[in-house]
Formats: sequence, C-alpha cells, structure tokens
Amino acid sequence: MGNEAYYATGKRKNGIARAWLTSGTGQITVNDKPVDKYFSSDSAKLIIRQPLALTENLESYDINVTVKGGGIVGQAGAIRHGITKALILADPDLRDVLKKAGFVTRDSRVKERKKYGQKGARARFQFSKR
Repeated sequence: MGNEAYYATGKRKNGIARAWLTSGTGQITVNDKPVDKYFSSDSAKLIIRQPLALTENLESYDINVTVKGGGIVGQAGAIRHGITKALILADPDLRDVLKKAGFVTRDSRVKERKKYGQKGARARFQFSKR
C-alpha cells in the first residue's frame, strides 16, 4: 500500500467536501479541527464514519477533509461521499459493498431557483379575475 494519498471530492445538496485519505491510525480532521470538535451532533459523526465502519477501515486511514457550503447534515453527507470515493480509489474491490449501501450515489437535492414573474420556484401569484 505504501504512503500514498487518495483524493476525492464529495457532494451532497450544497455541501462540498474535499477528502484526502492517507494510511494512518484513523484520525479524522475536518477544516483543521478534530471531527469531534467540528461536529457536535453524534448523528453527523456517525454518518462520516459509516463507509469506514462498513469496510472495516476505521483505524487504517487518516482522513483530512475541507468542507464548505450547506448545513451540518449536508456537510456530513458530503464528507461521507468524499471518503467513499477516496476508499474506492484506494481499493476498487470495496465499490460493490459501498454501492450496495448507497454511499457512492450523490444526493443531488438542491433548492430549486425562484423563477421571474413568480412568487417562488413553483408558487404563483394568486390569480384575480376582477
């Protein structure tokens, strides 16, 4: 395996995460802070560790992530997506397991833009006959 670094970009909604995987002891750093300091909710930390737990690589890699945009859950999902893609680069045999769990697919739901002449993305102004 050597001392290679694997890089991948993960996205979910408006969150964009850049993840670097290097062989190590299982430390996860998000925006130069430990993952436990950056995310206060346990569910977000659980989401981030899912691909590593599924492939039994929790203590095989050190992960450095920079993330921006979106909310807490969106950022956590983006990090999960980035880690998943980087794991596939590191070991292509893991793709089937991760794909079956649904981690390879990007969650592309984003807010639809407001159209001109309308109140919102889909909402129209109220029609008045008189």
